Amino acid sequence: MALVTSEDLYPVSRLAAAQEATAKAGLDALLLTPGPDLRYVSGYEALPLERLTCLVVPARGESFMMVPRLELPAAQASPAARLGLDFVAWDETDDPYGVVASRLGSVAKVGLADRMWAMASLRFRAAMPGAEQVLAGSVLRELRMRKSPGEVAALREAGEAIDSVHRQVPQFLKAGRTEREVGKDIHDAILAAGHSTVDFVIVASGPNGASPHHEVSDRVIQAGEPVVVDIGGQLHNGYCSDSTRTYCVGEPPADFAAYYEVLRRAQDAACEAVRPGVTCESIDAAARTVIAEAGYGEHFIHRTGHGIGIETHEEPYIVAGNTEVMEPGFAFSVEPGIYLQGRHGARIEDILVCTQDGGERLNNTTRELVIV
Repeated sequence: MALVTSEDLYPVSRLAAAQEATAKAGLDALLLTPGPDLRYVSGYEALPLERLTCLVVPARGESFMMVPRLELPAAQASPAARLGLDFVAWDETDDPYGVVASRLGSVAKVGLADRMWAMASLRFRAAMPGAEQVLAGSVLRELRMRKSPGEVAALREAGEAIDSVHRQVPQFLKAGRTEREVGKDIHDAILAAGHSTVDFVIVASGPNGASPHHEVSDRVIQAGEPVVVDIGGQLHNGYCSDSTRTYCVGEPPADFAAYYEVLRRAQDAACEAVRPGVTCESIDAAARTVIAEAGYGEHFIHRTGHGIGIETHEEPYIVAGNTEVMEPGFAFSVEPGIYLQGRHGARIEDILVCTQDGGERLNNTTRELVIV
C-alpha cells in the first residue's frame, strides 16, 4: 500500500474550497477552533485550551490563524504552514476575540466550529454582538462527506489495521476471563496495529451484548456465551477505524444462532444496496426489512450506520428519514444489530465507501459467527 501523505489528506486547495463554500452559504466567515473542523481544513491538530486558537476563514479576503504565542511554533510546524496563512500570535494580556472581530469588521452571520466550547462561543458573541451564529458544519458537511482518494486510502489503511486486531480476538476470548481482561488485550493490540489512540473497546458478553454501547465490565465470560466485540481508534494520520464482530465461546444457544443468520443476511443486503444515486435511508431500509420480516424488528434499536473519517461518527447517517443521496466518496458504517434484553445480542459492522460501481467494504474479516 502506498504511503498516504499529509499533502494527500490536507491539500492546500481545501482552504479555498472552504472559503468558497462559506460565501455560497451566505456566511461572512467561519471561525474554527480546535477540533475536527479545524483539522479538516488546515491539518492542524491544535490543543483544546482556554487560550484561543482559531482559524478565521472570511467569505472574501485572506484567512488567518489566531494562536497563543506559546503555541505558535506548533502551529507553524503543522500542515497549516503550507496554506500561506497569516499566523497572528497573541500575548497573555491581549483580547484575541476582539482582534478577530476587528479584523473581520462588520459581519452579519458567522459559522462556529461544531465542537467549539461554549466559553469561546459566548466570547465571540460578546465581541460581535450583531452577528448571527450558526454551525460551521452546515458549510463543511458537503466537503467532509465526499472523501478524496487520499482519504479513502487512509480509511482503507485503518480498516486493515483493525481487521488485524479482530483476527487476534479469538486468542483473547476464553471462558473464565473477564470482559475487562479481554478488553485490555484488545486495547494493546489496537495500538500495536498502528493506531495512535484507542477510541473504544466494547467486549459485551452474554446479556451485556444486548446493550449496544456496553464497553467492558468485571463480568466473567461463561462457556456458551455470545460476545459482541466493537473496536476502533485513530491512526497516526488522523483517520479512524471502527469494526464489530460477534463471537461465541463454545457452541452458541440455538435461538442465538438462528437470529445471527438473519443479521448476517441483513448486513449483506444493506451492503449490496450501496451505490450512487440511492438514499441513505434506503440502505437502512434494506437491513431493517430483512430483520423485521424475520420477526426481530423491535430488537433492532439503532440506525444502520454513520459516516466516518477524521471522526468516528460524522455525516452521512444511514437512518430512516435521511434522504441524502449517495455519491462516490461517501464513507460510512453498515452495522445492523439484534438485541434480546436480558439474554444476548449481536452486531456486524463494516466500513464501506461508495464507488462508481457500488459499495467497497474496507473491513474484510469473516462475517460468519466465530466460535472460539
